[in-house]
Amino acid sequence: MQQPLIGMTLEQLRHVAAAVGLKPFAAKQMARWLYVARVTDTDAMTDLSLAARAHLKEMGYVVGREAPKAEARSADGTVKYLFNGVGDRDIESVYIPDHDRATLCVSSQAGCRMGCTFCMTGRQGFHGNLTAAGIINQVLSIPESETLTNLVFMGMGEPMDNLDAVLQAIEVLTAPWGLAWSPKRITVSSIGKIKELKTLLDTTKVHIAISLHSPYGPERAGLMPVEKAYRSVDVVELLRNYDFSHQRRLSFEYIMWKGVNDDLQHADSVARLLRGLDCRLNLIRFHVIPDSNLRPSSTATMEAFRDRLNEKGFIATIRASRGEDIMAACGMLAGKDRKAAPQP
Repeated sequence: MQQPLIGMTLEQLRHVAAAVGLKPFAAKQMARWLYVARVTDTDAMTDLSLAARAHLKEMGYVVGREAPKAEARSADGTVKYLFNGVGDRDIESVYIPDHDRATLCVSSQAGCRMGCTFCMTGRQGFHGNLTAAGIINQVLSIPESETLTNLVFMGMGEPMDNLDAVLQAIEVLTAPWGLAWSPKRITVSSIGKIKELKTLLDTTKVHIAISLHSPYGPERAGLMPVEKAYRSVDVVELLRNYDFSHQRRLSFEYIMWKGVNDDLQHADSVARLLRGLDCRLNLIRFHVIPDSNLRPSSTATMEAFRDRLNEKGFIATIRASRGEDIMAACGMLAGKDRKAAPQP
């Protein structure tokens, strides 16, 4: 059975080095080849002995890089990539160029068990957790990899539902022996699994984005069943224990639906719920998905909602929609069912 080296931490690479008879310092050599030189084959690790490289192969160790299986390009420059996933579901990630920024939206799971009614990923159910290797492969294996400026865990899956792999990937992304990114370049989105969110907050310095979508518990529960287990009021109470006034940023995601959550009463209630928190609000246009009765709010309604929040002292912006023509926009990622019959 093959064992990917990408996604491994320095400590894990030390165990690999010991297993093939190398000194502990060889772990840093392997890390350099994996994350700086970005090799695709262990044979390229030329400062390891031939015998060690042969032993790596004998033990099933491979770099573990896999190129995307397919891609779709939007008229606005967004690119959606299809990767091998887990179970019977492939996964997608989205590259979003924007002037001097180049953001990759990565997936952490194939499917999702959170069951949000407005999300195509949630509708397909849960198929499995990605490993750290599966997450890091998305970063390293797209053609635009070396030009990336930002990373968002906003693709398929709930990152807090696969926290160990997400934390391991963040360590690889930010450690000096890894990709050496500043944590300020990384945002992790969550519905608010409280215990796991607290662990993320305590062990990393990445930015946090919380999916809110309604200030009212019963209404949010109708859209996001997880409200019954992780109430938005409890998530906000947890967040009040952390400082977001300096380097780390906190934002709330708010998809807007016509006649559901887009009136000024909702805006006032959002302001009351988040009063005193140093945060931003990203208002998101809904992208209609099949078999959904939900419809997007008008631009004028979204602007009035934004202006009301700004009047209340918040920084609220309407997020530009990207990649809708290739089903790459927020809530539209579905991956590919490997068991589905091929289309004619």
